[in-house]
Amino acid sequence: MTIPSYEVYAIRYAERDGRRTAHFVGGDPHDGPMAMDYFVWLVRNAERTIVVDTGFSAEVAARRGRHFLRSAAQGLELLGVRDAGVRDVVITHMHNDHAGTLPDFPGATFHIQDSEMAHVTGRRMRHAFLQRPYEVGDVTNMVRMIFDGRVAFHDGDEEIAPGVSLHHIGGHTPGLQSVRVHTARGWMVLASDASHYYEHFETGRVFPVTVNLAEVIEGYAKLHRLAESSRHIVPGHDPLVMQRYPAAAKGLEGIAVRLDADPRY
Repeated sequence: MTIPSYEVYAIRYAERDGRRTAHFVGGDPHDGPMAMDYFVWLVRNAERTIVVDTGFSAEVAARRGRHFLRSAAQGLELLGVRDAGVRDVVITHMHNDHAGTLPDFPGATFHIQDSEMAHVTGRRMRHAFLQRPYEVGDVTNMVRMIFDGRVAFHDGDEEIAPGVSLHHIGGHTPGLQSVRVHTARGWMVLASDASHYYEHFETGRVFPVTVNLAEVIEGYAKLHRLAESSRHIVPGHDPLVMQRYPAAAKGLEGIAVRLDADPRY
């Protein structure tokens, strides 16, 4: 049986300044600027359109000090995707920058790990430190989607379409999942926050926002097993993604890139 291939895109919807010392457990001896980009992703072919994550709203961006560029729906529309027509949305985890704007996708089923939903609705959310990356409105929106019959739960690794599978990684959050996609250049992995930057999975270092350090480090090995090569792993927040891959179309430079194309380096 032939495995279908997909086009894959990263769409940049927000950005912020940052420092190296803030992006590694234990800090960094060579401090300097280290900006962060915020992405949603699009996986599609002639038969299917799958959106990965939904970003945050302009209101959340303003409150959290992020530079908002466009909503997930607006970014997808630049690639010809109407939010009302999206049938499948993967939520890699429930942090505010990945699981906002759910109501913008009125026809979608949302795919999430059991362990992630249990985390954001369980006893750990009594603690302010653990609450901080989440927006209560996003959590309650997902609960509403459950009651509306619009959530598909997954427990571990599972194929959701021919050539597209979800893989539980954990670490950053209990239910973090990455997405493996078959493309014309081979199997690639949208790591999401299993690796915020290329430097994390390339050097074995860890982003400070994490609930299980060991799972993050073990997760890097899983990313490598799932991907055709290290050049087929796409991190969740690295501005280098926009430099390494070609623009999705003329006029979309700095906005959207084509990830199923060969990277420049």
